[in-house]
Amino acid sequence: MECVVQGIIETQHVEALEILLQGLCGVHRERLRIHELCLKSGPNLGLAASEVRLLCDLEQPEPTWTVRHIGGAMRGAGAEQIPVLVRTLNESKVSKNALRFFYSLGYKLDHELLRVGFAFHFQKGAQITVTVSSVNKMLKLHATDEAVPVTPGIQLVEVTAPASSENYTEVVAAVSSFCEYLAPLLHLSKPGVSTGVVPTAAAAAASLMSDGGGTTL
Repeated sequence: MECVVQGIIETQHVEALEILLQGLCGVHRERLRIHELCLKSGPNLGLAASEVRLLCDLEQPEPTWTVRHIGGAMRGAGAEQIPVLVRTLNESKVSKNALRFFYSLGYKLDHELLRVGFAFHFQKGAQITVTVSSVNKMLKLHATDEAVPVTPGIQLVEVTAPASSENYTEVVAAVSSFCEYLAPLLHLSKPGVSTGVVPTAAAAAASLMSDGGGTTL
């Protein structure tokens, strides 16, 4: 399972967010350059449509591939009141022939994206990952060098943490608690819930840039 929240931030404030995250996490950032291909099943794979994502990490000396299947969100009493989306997630490393393999199964390419930015991985009550990235679309098939921003001037921020049916309440609490420290710069909510940019982000960013981001968690 995975706990996740998302938000958006104006590109002009990303440097301030990085300073804040550096102070909160106490670790160095990792550069992010991910080619993401969304594949959907064809009619020969059954009546129920399925979707998988192939992720190619272009930051590695030799690009590595991961297949990811995102399942449904947790349901039941109280699920709507949880501020973090809890969903099933299956992920596995695969070879560079994965795309050809899924094509042979009957999957079709629905769309592809290039995510460029950075990530922080750290332990704060849970194994939390924060990614800040520009989402780009390809003008030609697989042409990552020609990718252009989907929303110029806006970047996506995602906070995720692995969880299980036994500990998801603790992980939700850890993620929610951490997100409070980012509130001056951005709103974070369940994926699919539109939050918009924070009106006071410019003032918060200016303050962070002036004091060097000495905040610690």
